[in-house]
Amino acid sequence: MEGIDLKPLLFGVFGGLGLFIFGMQLMAEGLQKAAGDKLRRILEILTTNRIMAVITGIIVTVLVQSSSTTTVMVVGFVNAGLMTLNQAVGIIFGANIGTTITAQLVSFKGFTELALPAVAVGVILSFFTKKRFYRYLGQAILGFGVLFLGMNTMSSSLKVLRTAPAFMGFLANFGQIPILGIIAGALFTMAVQSSSASTAIVVAMTLEGVLKLDSAMALILGSNIGTCVTAMLASIGTNLTARRAAVSHVVFNVIGVIIFFIILRPFTQFVVWLTPAMKTEAELVARQVANAHTIFNITNTILVLPFVNYFVNLIKRLVPGEELIIERGVKFIDRRMLKTPAIALGAAEKEVVRMAEISQKMVIDAINILFENRVDIRKDVAQREEVIDELEKEIATYLAQLSNKGLTGKDSERLTMLLHAINDIERIGDHSENIADLCLAKIENEVPFSDKAREEIKEMYEAVLKMTNKAITALKENNLELARQVVEEDDIVDELEKKLRNKHIERLNLGLCHPTAGVVFLDIISNFERIGDHAVNLAQVVLGEY
Repeated sequence: MEGIDLKPLLFGVFGGLGLFIFGMQLMAEGLQKAAGDKLRRILEILTTNRIMAVITGIIVTVLVQSSSTTTVMVVGFVNAGLMTLNQAVGIIFGANIGTTITAQLVSFKGFTELALPAVAVGVILSFFTKKRFYRYLGQAILGFGVLFLGMNTMSSSLKVLRTAPAFMGFLANFGQIPILGIIAGALFTMAVQSSSASTAIVVAMTLEGVLKLDSAMALILGSNIGTCVTAMLASIGTNLTARRAAVSHVVFNVIGVIIFFIILRPFTQFVVWLTPAMKTEAELVARQVANAHTIFNITNTILVLPFVNYFVNLIKRLVPGEELIIERGVKFIDRRMLKTPAIALGAAEKEVVRMAEISQKMVIDAINILFENRVDIRKDVAQREEVIDELEKEIATYLAQLSNKGLTGKDSERLTMLLHAINDIERIGDHSENIADLCLAKIENEVPFSDKAREEIKEMYEAVLKMTNKAITALKENNLELARQVVEEDDIVDELEKKLRNKHIERLNLGLCHPTAGVVFLDIISNFERIGDHAVNLAQVVLGEY
């Protein structure tokens, strides 16, 4: 661009953008720490219906100052099985609204005058106060100041562009050909991975009169598409439902952009009519841009929210496949049952059996990582392990409360046995997870296994799985005969483990087996042997011999 020194311009814009993003992150961290580490709990609890999910998405995004961060968090929770796709979609809708708060703040030119005072106050609170809450609050205020300092820097640097006719003509094309602005806004937002940051630049350009409203509107629409890239990147390697959550973010925003692209002129006129007069034309356009960003996301949510079930079905069609669904938390026990101890104990037995069946599936999944050469199964094992750990705590707490309800002697014995049982089931899950990690390490490190070693692992696995299946069936049906068979098979599995261990050590000594493979092999069969021991313990619970 003729007559313009690009070096101070680029340094000012990108330096200011860096300050803005850093300030936004600093403010978010301070707010989160001041509020306490409760975001995860908020997301788990306040998503019981679609309206609450949207409100939760707004609140969390205001706290973390980034819809991308909220969406990535949601993708992680869905991947961990902490929430359903329907819950995730509602939060994503709310996140899009929450992220417009930053644009609203930076569009007020008067706020930029608070930058240096906010930095001063933030530093005092952060470094010279003893209470943790005030230090975190100071960090948030410091971040607020740095954010607006970045806005000031960008605005000052962009002033010079008003004297560049070629650049002004280029930006005018965004108003005349909005699709170019949408593409430019999407690409830039993808690059900085923050719609708040890209919107801040648009607002800064409008404040300096560099950008007109029609061009700014196209860039804002594009930023709503570009912000989806962060969630898409976060969904790589996650489970099916988490990938669907990320895709729902893309589809939701693209649908909104298409609708508003079609009605762009009347929408722009509506925003102009809605926004009250300001001191200068530039300030007015900045407010109009911020309002357009907010109205777009609120309207998009209002349009889609009533049809969220249809929307979720669309996402499932776009990302087909069978999802792993494991019900989190307890299914059969209920605190209200404690008033009738006999019924409460029966419900606890059902919950223990359910827990055992989840551990049984873990055993199968763990070894299938090796047999089917599928590292993706490891996520399923981890998800089931989390469920088992939660169930152990819930059932143990429930049984402790039940023990104070005046049980008969026989029922007291049953309760004690169930406490032993959940401990053994949890240990089966732990050993299954160990096997999963060993199989995963074998694949990732390309550790060679001979055909003989694979056959022997399969032999050990089938023997232990047979025992475990019998033990769980005996527990479920109170089948004493099956329980006795499990106890009798304990010696067989122990002897098999010793035999396979000796044979493998012999192969190692003859140089027929890779040393690393030998270690992995021995650890796998050792974990299977321990699973067999816990299966025997379950059988002894049924026999009343624990």
